[in-house]
Amino acid sequence: MFRDLHVVGTKSSSTYQPTLASTFSPWSLIEGIQEAMRPPLRDILTGFEGVIRPGEMLLVLGKPGAGCSTLLKVLANHRSEYHAINGEVNYDSISPEHIREHFRGDVQYCSEDDVHFPTLTVEQTIKFAAKTRSPCNRLMTNRDELVQLETDIFTTVLGLIHAKSTLVGDALIHGISGGEKKRVSIAEVLAGRSCVNAWDNSTRGLDSSTALELLRAFRVATDILKTTTIVTLYQAGESLYNQFDKVCLLYEGRMAYFGPADQARQYFIDLGYEPAHRQTTSDFLISVTDPNARLPRSDILSIPRNAAEFAEHFQKSRFSQVNKRDIQSYEDTFVGKPDRAAAYMNSAQSEHSRGARKESPYITSIAMQTRAVMLRRVQLMWGNKLETFMNMFGSVVQSAIIGTVFLKMADSTDTFFPRGSVLFCAVLLTSFASLAEIPALFSQRPVVSKHEKAALYHPFVEALAMTLVDIPITLVLTILYGVILYYMTGMQRTTARIELVNDFRFSTYYVIVFVSAVSMKNFFRATSAAVRSQSTALSIAGLTLVVVTLYSGYIVPKPSMVRGLKWIGHINPISYAFEALMANEFHTLKGMCTEVVPQGPGYDDVSLENKVCTVVGALPGQPFVDGSRFLSLVYEFSYSHVWRNFGIVLAFGTVFFISLLAFTEVNTATFSLASPVLFKRGGKWPARSHRLDEEAQTPAHGDSAAAPFDAGDREKAPLSTDIFSWKNLNYMIPVPGEAEKRLLDDISGYVAPGKLTALMGESGAGKTTLLNVLAQRADFGVVTGSMFVNGQVLPDGFQSQTGYCQQLDIHVPTTTVREALLFSAKLRRPQSVTLAENETYVERCIKLCGLEDYADAMVGTLNTEFRKRTTIAVELAAKPKLLLFLDEPTTGLDSQSAWAIVSFLRTLADHGQAVLCTIHQPSAELFQVFDRLLLLRKGGQTVYFGDVGHNATTVLSYFERNGGKRCLPDENPAEYILDIIGAGANATSKLDWYNVWRESSESLQLLNQIESIHDLGRQRPPSKTSFYSEFATSWGNQLKILIERDARSYWRDPTYLMAKLSLNAMGGLFVGLTFFRSEDTQQGTQDKVFAIFIATIISVALSTQIQIPFLAVRTIYEIRERKSRIYSWTALITSQILIEIPWNILGSTIFFCCWYWTVGFSTSRAGYSYLMVGILWPLHYSTIGQAVAAMCPNPQISSLLFATIYLAFIVTFDGVLQPFRRLGWWKWMYHVSPYTYLIEGFIGQAVGHQTIQCSPIEFVLINPPPNTTCSSYLTPFLSYSDGYLTNPNATEGCQFCGISSTDKLLKDHWNINYDNRWRNVGIMVWFVVFDIICIYAFTYLFRIHKTRRRGRLSSSTTSKTNK
Repeated sequence: MFRDLHVVGTKSSSTYQPTLASTFSPWSLIEGIQEAMRPPLRDILTGFEGVIRPGEMLLVLGKPGAGCSTLLKVLANHRSEYHAINGEVNYDSISPEHIREHFRGDVQYCSEDDVHFPTLTVEQTIKFAAKTRSPCNRLMTNRDELVQLETDIFTTVLGLIHAKSTLVGDALIHGISGGEKKRVSIAEVLAGRSCVNAWDNSTRGLDSSTALELLRAFRVATDILKTTTIVTLYQAGESLYNQFDKVCLLYEGRMAYFGPADQARQYFIDLGYEPAHRQTTSDFLISVTDPNARLPRSDILSIPRNAAEFAEHFQKSRFSQVNKRDIQSYEDTFVGKPDRAAAYMNSAQSEHSRGARKESPYITSIAMQTRAVMLRRVQLMWGNKLETFMNMFGSVVQSAIIGTVFLKMADSTDTFFPRGSVLFCAVLLTSFASLAEIPALFSQRPVVSKHEKAALYHPFVEALAMTLVDIPITLVLTILYGVILYYMTGMQRTTARIELVNDFRFSTYYVIVFVSAVSMKNFFRATSAAVRSQSTALSIAGLTLVVVTLYSGYIVPKPSMVRGLKWIGHINPISYAFEALMANEFHTLKGMCTEVVPQGPGYDDVSLENKVCTVVGALPGQPFVDGSRFLSLVYEFSYSHVWRNFGIVLAFGTVFFISLLAFTEVNTATFSLASPVLFKRGGKWPARSHRLDEEAQTPAHGDSAAAPFDAGDREKAPLSTDIFSWKNLNYMIPVPGEAEKRLLDDISGYVAPGKLTALMGESGAGKTTLLNVLAQRADFGVVTGSMFVNGQVLPDGFQSQTGYCQQLDIHVPTTTVREALLFSAKLRRPQSVTLAENETYVERCIKLCGLEDYADAMVGTLNTEFRKRTTIAVELAAKPKLLLFLDEPTTGLDSQSAWAIVSFLRTLADHGQAVLCTIHQPSAELFQVFDRLLLLRKGGQTVYFGDVGHNATTVLSYFERNGGKRCLPDENPAEYILDIIGAGANATSKLDWYNVWRESSESLQLLNQIESIHDLGRQRPPSKTSFYSEFATSWGNQLKILIERDARSYWRDPTYLMAKLSLNAMGGLFVGLTFFRSEDTQQGTQDKVFAIFIATIISVALSTQIQIPFLAVRTIYEIRERKSRIYSWTALITSQILIEIPWNILGSTIFFCCWYWTVGFSTSRAGYSYLMVGILWPLHYSTIGQAVAAMCPNPQISSLLFATIYLAFIVTFDGVLQPFRRLGWWKWMYHVSPYTYLIEGFIGQAVGHQTIQCSPIEFVLINPPPNTTCSSYLTPFLSYSDGYLTNPNATEGCQFCGISSTDKLLKDHWNINYDNRWRNVGIMVWFVVFDIICIYAFTYLFRIHKTRRRGRLSSSTTSKTNK
């Protein structure tokens, strides 16, 4: 029951699309502050009241934007996205607050959008919902049996048995059809066993027969179970409408009617409006709220004209009084009865499983939820086996490479630094493996949010299950990684043989690496859960990577850390793990000296007491260096801290884990994709004021939807006499483990100019499949049969001469409607057409499609109807010469919008355009608009092809005289024919209409017509394209237009650009401050080397950021633009490369300015340094990131593969972690690592040709023989060494610095030569060129060549395509 319901929402004070400039604008900041302090409000619903009793079904009708979805959400108690909800809402004696806190799963809302995990099967998806809502008090003793029974029932009732083992899929993963996906969404909600169900356009994508079956199932369930069902439908036929008890009509957020469904039609007739001929009741009710669609009665003068007047008239009507009495009766009987609330509470609590909190809305315990989500997590991993394999493969490859690079290190002092490198890699690489998970974590948020609202499980359970499932996987990966790395490198062990359990050293090493890996995984997951933007998460992750690496104690030892930033090391879990690993390794290590001083001629007979190792920690007279002393002096590490640090890392991991659970529970639940309609700055706003529905935040365009088109503003489609035909078309696809599956079975037909042909059939009949095959868009499987234009082979430019409007409206979201149309026109019309002509024609298309008010609106913010209109307009802008294909152009639209779209198609056909479109649930009015009908049944078999006839008499006559029942006068012909052929999830037909068709005279007549078309067509010259290349315009023009589009898209995505630029700025400052004014000592010189080395690590996050827009644009190209032959894939790749370059150079310039002088590099050498770091470095990391993305199917695989390639193949071999002289067999990789030349070029120029002054700790103390001064003892040695003495007259404790020149230090330790600086520039340029070549090559091999058709359909050939 609801009374005086008033819903208030927020609206954006700015309806402009944000840009990078607006981000820095002070006015934008002021607007943001004002909006936060005083958010602008608007009324969404006003004055609603009514009652829906158990066992009743309510139909909610209204134009898009009238508030239908808002009403459903509020009644389903989904209130979080609204500013305020005033009025009274009661569920029996239970308040909305108690519903939310205790019974959330009993009141459910099923969204119009189908949100699922694409790599789960249909059965797994439904079974999961049934399992998490399975009651404790059940007839069956076995919960699993009940879950399986429910799953079988839902798949049977909803006609999903054949698809139980099929992946749900999405736009990129092949799965079930759109109608089947909608049924999966319905099954999910039904599995929740809720008492109140709100279904938001849940018949979208279903044929009329299947939709009727679904509504009948709702009717039966409502009657038997005494549930309450609230449904909003678009294009509801009379048979659907008759299933409802009550109807509620919304008019711009006001209640125009609430009462009995069977009396609503007469109410509005009496009010002063009349229905059109054969107009369904639902269409009539919606039409009275549309000023351009309603038909006023001429005999009634005073009629309501606006929403307020309609609401006022209803309040004075008898239906309102009946409604008020019904509300009062319900309130007196059911509301405010504590005993009823207590009884319901007891009943609900009896369903709770043991261990579940009785007051919780979740009926299963946390443990049961966790088990169910863990199983789903395993299923997701199995469904995405490639990513799982890549993860394991990457760990093995990384460990094998590092293990062979540092193979069998001896117990000597020259392996001290390499040992640190190995342990640093061990803890770092395993800890940062979860960086690749960030895209996947964001992609699953909508699913988790939906399940939380349905009370399937706590959002934090998703994080808990992910962690628990990941622990054994991490255990295995770290064992693989650890064993290979540890024993190949020759680390310290306590057993002579490889015994993992008994080897105490290895066991200590392993548990520390494992705990640090799990801890850091939790950290990155918690970070992703805490923020809303994927770009922000990647920026934070990239900065964290830099911070954790810098302050681990390896790159910058504790004594060398800047005092003001030393605290960072204390909050860095990796620093504790690294100290524990180093102490565990060096505790008993006695490194034999590999270099002592003095040495050489004259010092062979000198005793060991007068020599010393050059390694820090060496003592005079000792041939070795104690590992513990070395750690203490250089790193301030202690063996006594090993297990203390283990506990600290474990504590960090626990804190991160708790944070992950908390952020996931809070942030996922409030995640929303709602946004207002946004316009280009300086663009035209709508002239009229439209209401916005809160959840869609998009305009209601009833006025423009039905607005008549002025023929004078239309440019006629080019008159064509070409006829497209096909004959004996078959299509088979391979099914793993089974024989080929036939989707199309011997289909013949044709589409003539000036004719509007409908392609109909039940869900899964092959309508979209046939459309794809005819449009030459089937990219796998085997197609046989023939297709012709005028009886001749298809012309070369067939795809470019046809338009194809896909079911999915896929566009660049930050492009305006006008820009999208102009983009299509400029690339798909001959280049000889001037820009002015294109612009003029685009404006006509905009007006023709009713998009004038929203020509400057961002396509990504439009509602379903106007995105569909934009899709059609984009195809019209190309002026298709032969044919226009449309896949379900009216799906998801209300009846008035659907009528506007079909009327528009009728207009195109009348002007000579050949149109073939699939259509679902057409009303009788819509159906009669079509000239011809191709009707399919399941299996892709033809059951009718021919004329529709006036008032559908021709097609009805065919079915009636071949054994079908008579079509009643008030029956919808479209529903009738689908019902006759047995369409629907579970419907059957006594007659085999496929055989009836094959044996009919109409079938023979069709074949004769096709032959006649062919005979006449072959007497004419072949149809030719208006241009003779593959594309309409030149490659250069394609590139120019693509760059313009990409530049606008980037400029209008300030989140991405700010994430990129801020990461460079913060990373540069952080690295610069960490190595603040590094001195000219040995450690200072090493710090400068590491300053550039850390910069290369930042490029991991920067490259991962680049891959996201690269793959997003490629997805749009592959799904829509490639198949239309709009532009060349090489032009696309070139534009994506070029558009990133200036932004990445800008980012690197910011990095350079924040970093270079802060570290202390010389200003006189800044020019060359900027060339390397400010220009060549960003060119390389952007192109190599795109090269890796080019061979990957999605961002998850791309980020994982890039991390593997980067860390294993590039960083390892640049000579920093392992000096060149010790690389052994891998020295060749040193020469092919681009960062070898980046680091050598930069450091050689910036640091070379300078002197070194040793710090006190870097001096080694040498005791000369008795009665000998330091000078006399060491003068011969100093003559051929690079060192120097500070106390030449001393007789003991000679302070000797082994290095005085940076050139020698750089050459000996890192193989860096100052003289190679310009050679390195040339090599870096070559690497950039090589990366670019790889982008093109990988795109061709993995994306273009893989899906390119290997044959060609013609009148006598069979085409085979391989996936």
